[in-house]
Amino acid sequence: MVDAAQPNPTEVAEPVPGRKIRVALLFGGRSGEHAISAATAAGVMQAIDTEKYDVLPVGITREGQWVLTGGDPSRFELTAGRLPEVTTESGRQVVGLSDVGEVDVVFPVLHGPFGEDGTIQGLLELADVRYVGCGVLASAVGMDKHYMKLVFAGHGLPVGPYVVVHPRDWDQRQAEVVARVSQELAFPVFVKPARAGSSLGVTRVDDISGLAEAIEEARFHDPKVLVEQGLVGREIECAVLGGRDGSAPRASVPGEIVVDHGSADFYDFEEKYSATSHARTQAPADLPDEVTARVRDLAVRAFEAIGGEGISRVDVFVSPDGEVVINEINTLPGFTPISMYPKMWEATGLSYPELIDELIQLALERPTGLR
Repeated sequence: MVDAAQPNPTEVAEPVPGRKIRVALLFGGRSGEHAISAATAAGVMQAIDTEKYDVLPVGITREGQWVLTGGDPSRFELTAGRLPEVTTESGRQVVGLSDVGEVDVVFPVLHGPFGEDGTIQGLLELADVRYVGCGVLASAVGMDKHYMKLVFAGHGLPVGPYVVVHPRDWDQRQAEVVARVSQELAFPVFVKPARAGSSLGVTRVDDISGLAEAIEEARFHDPKVLVEQGLVGREIECAVLGGRDGSAPRASVPGEIVVDHGSADFYDFEEKYSATSHARTQAPADLPDEVTARVRDLAVRAFEAIGGEGISRVDVFVSPDGEVVINEINTLPGFTPISMYPKMWEATGLSYPELIDELIQLALERPTGLR
């Protein structure tokens, strides 16, 4: 059983005596999750302990330009009818962290490709700068649902049936791909980009007639596509937090996504972020004790299987008979104040500001490079 008690942080000395720890908050980015990343940054800016940390908000435009945006989080909040955007008008353009000044730690809240996939992590490793969250390999594996499932299966973790649609196969052998899916999987299936998040480009397909269109929709976000067997069960999530001083990772109490299936097919992008969502989140999830223990154990094992560090959210399905199957791991999960990751830790006894502090302290105690 993984101990889900509130972490007991230890103090980390300020890197430079006489000044606060300087945190560069990286957000925005080139992926389709740009707006969600910006909203996450707004939440962190509002909750972080400014008596302890000096925050440097660095937005990245959709074109990849870096902008020092200033400290007004309201510009990047997610509001009805408006998706926040980082532009070159958001602040002073910079070439990179070297233009920002001395930085003690980077807190990347970049979701999706070019941020969550190991690219930013590799840049920071090269620059010898500490950062929050998973390293290069864990980030890359966690972003690619194909290799993620291979790693999980290799560690003996339960995953559902799936078919990978590679770009060349779809370009040259569409009929064969459709036939393979219909032979190996039972409908309904879920078609999704292999390397995207926030349910972008995900479609539920109830029969073979809708498969090709769904694959094309997913390919708009990623040339590599995953077709997953639809599983009957409850959508349960569990937050994982790295351990201090070499101790084991910690698992929160599980939470549940409850979707009104009379109004929505599944928990897609609109259901996650729309003001008219037909879904609600519940933490802790109402599960038998033995199932809760199984979810938390598998969440930590999934985190360790990919070499996770700092932060991850593990999503599973729990069948009516209590079987638990891992769906995926998110190495930079949604992190707004109302997102499931902080809500599960709050239900476990760790508030949003305390969680931010714990993640930064974990990053400060971890060296860059091989470890």
